Amino acid sequence: MASMPMNRMPLLARAAAAAAGPARYHRGRGLASAAAHQRMRAKVRDAERIVIKVGTAVVAHGGTGTLAVSRLGGLVEQIRELSQDQRKQILLVSSGAVGLGRGQLGMTPADTTDSPSGLINRQACAATGQALLMGTYTSMMGALGLECAQVLITQHDFICPQRYGRLTATLETLALRGIIPIINENDVVTGGTELDAPEGAFSDNDMLSALVAAGVQADAVAMMTDVDAVFDKPPTETGAKRIAVFDKQQVAIGAKSEGGRGGMASKILAAQTAAAGGVHAVVANGYDLANISRIFAGSDLGTLFPASMYRPSKLQHWLAHAAKPTNLQGSVTVSKAAAARLARMCETTEAPPLTMADILATHGNFGSNSAIEITDDEGAPIGRGMVQLAAADLDSRPRALLSTHVMRPTDMVFMPATAQ
Repeated sequence: MASMPMNRMPLLARAAAAAAGPARYHRGRGLASAAAHQRMRAKVRDAERIVIKVGTAVVAHGGTGTLAVSRLGGLVEQIRELSQDQRKQILLVSSGAVGLGRGQLGMTPADTTDSPSGLINRQACAATGQALLMGTYTSMMGALGLECAQVLITQHDFICPQRYGRLTATLETLALRGIIPIINENDVVTGGTELDAPEGAFSDNDMLSALVAAGVQADAVAMMTDVDAVFDKPPTETGAKRIAVFDKQQVAIGAKSEGGRGGMASKILAAQTAAAGGVHAVVANGYDLANISRIFAGSDLGTLFPASMYRPSKLQHWLAHAAKPTNLQGSVTVSKAAAARLARMCETTEAPPLTMADILATHGNFGSNSAIEITDDEGAPIGRGMVQLAAADLDSRPRALLSTHVMRPTDMVFMPATAQ
């Protein structure tokens, strides 16, 4: 398929393309590219609201399930410096509950498989490990004069737009008050079973951190892992090269990290999702305790996924990245003229609303304020939106109300069928 010119892409597709990097940087390619890279890193340095994600490999020792106390202490020290000295608002997404719980209960990964008994074991490990994890964070942060709050999340907190709105508003309130939310998926009630469901919004804490970062409109997210960066092939292979700024490079994916769910593929997808939401994302090594400070000092560390030039609204990012086809309540078919007019949204940040006169048909008995799909007159999906009127109201189509707004521009995203 031929590539689409940037100025003809739908807004969210264009944002995702821009997220791959407004300027390309390769070592030795000249001062202009190096200067562009420095400017992008400076935006990470100047970020005011940041999300830090640490994985199981950072929190626990190998597959033993024992707490990595020195690494956790170093993490908290970095957070104190960023919060108190640099006055940044910080949100922390931390994996590790199930892994730590295994150590507490003397279990192995074989005891926490997807079998019925394994699921219950996993939930028990999550309950035990989350208590240990949160207790450690609370003690360490309290000793340094920091306050923290526990936030346990399920898929439904992202799938439901109302819960998503309340969740992100709560996280923003905590951050504004200088309280550090410590966020994790609530495996105690889900056992991780929701993570592989096709209707789920996230499959691991990498994507959870990306959705949180975009939802609270953070400026940057640091995804700390057990590798130094994204490489063009597994870093254990000879000749592997670090990718300083991600620009849609082809990457050979290696194995997942021990004890965690996510691998490099999930980190790349998550970082791209954050970038599409207007958030600079950095994938870097969490073992070196100084790396977090280095990232937010603007150092050339890890792999940077530059933020899109266009930050979508919270609802637009939710529609594009958290809402799944199975979660949409129905659809509306719009006229050819309306589809063409709305597609021109890609050429300007200002777009016309969708009116009742634009609607040819409705599908599904959806109510007002429902997330639905938008299709063209041939039935091809062209976007999603939050509809202001119920299907019954749209079907009645009283002539006097044909100019009534059905969706506002900020309530819609335009996505070609190949991007959904």
